[in-house]
Amino acid sequence: MKEKELNHSKNGMAMLLLFLVLFVAAIGGAGYGLPLLSESPPVPMVILTVVCIIWVLTGWIPFMGLKVLKPQEALVLTLFGRYIGTLKGEGFYFVNPFCSAINPAAGTRLNQSGDVSGNPASAARDVIADMTGGASKKISLKIMTLNNTRQKINDCLGNPVEIGIAVMWRVVDTAKAAFQVDNYKEYLSLQCDSALRNIVRLYPYDTAPNIDTTGDGMADDGSLRGSSEIVASRIRDEIQQKVSEAGLEILEARITYLAYAPEIAAVMLQRQQATAVVDARKVIVDSAVGMVEMALERLAEKNTVLLDEERKAAMVSNLLVVLCANRDAQPVVNSGSLY
Repeated sequence: MKEKELNHSKNGMAMLLLFLVLFVAAIGGAGYGLPLLSESPPVPMVILTVVCIIWVLTGWIPFMGLKVLKPQEALVLTLFGRYIGTLKGEGFYFVNPFCSAINPAAGTRLNQSGDVSGNPASAARDVIADMTGGASKKISLKIMTLNNTRQKINDCLGNPVEIGIAVMWRVVDTAKAAFQVDNYKEYLSLQCDSALRNIVRLYPYDTAPNIDTTGDGMADDGSLRGSSEIVASRIRDEIQQKVSEAGLEILEARITYLAYAPEIAAVMLQRQQATAVVDARKVIVDSAVGMVEMALERLAEKNTVLLDEERKAAMVSNLLVVLCANRDAQPVVNSGSLY
């Protein structure tokens, strides 16, 4: 199904004026001709009077062909089940009054811009419109933001994580959106869930050794926490591949929430804290060893004091205790001889 844009129908104002003139003329003609029917008027007068009466009774039908569109709106039209084209762009249009507008997602309410409102009265009107079948048949061409619900997914190490994404999207082909899928909004939401699950399971939450996240056979440092831009880009590409047949374009995907699942969050926090403590200790020990080596080298260069191997070992031990301890050292002053 290929979209066909109707550009020749932007004459709604002229048609409105014409129909109003004809309707008023029909009312006047019927009012003038009806009293004359009892006096056996000429045949042309009878025919004209009958035509005026018929137009008065059915003259409201052409008004159904008048359509008004605001900027970034579209109307998909069918005539007796056949797709005839799409109206796009702001304007006042006139089309075949027997055409019907199609929007399979008119009554769908998702957690996204354009479908939710903080105004209770507006929300109540939307519910009433859905119940009475009065939901708008116009398809919005604006950029929409879908904030999908958070999902619990196992990463590549089997750890359950909770993740949520926001997807910016818009309709680019109204014919595909209306006819290729049953409901393009629900279809997009389901494909977002599927793509998110497919991509997240390829990454660990945090950097882990011997993990290949790119599929090239080489271990890398990719992770959900550290490579959020790359992960979001892959999610966007995955969604776009799935929704192209529905006439949708995915502009951007962003991770809005990322955390370990509650059942393992406390344990993983302890693990992260332990890893941080070990890393900090490594830095402290490396620095302390370097300082001890520098002290011994400076003493040996200047011949400040000569130490045998046993005294060097004691000095190294004392210095490491002082430099690596969590508390301040309490020095003991030796006022006697060296030994």
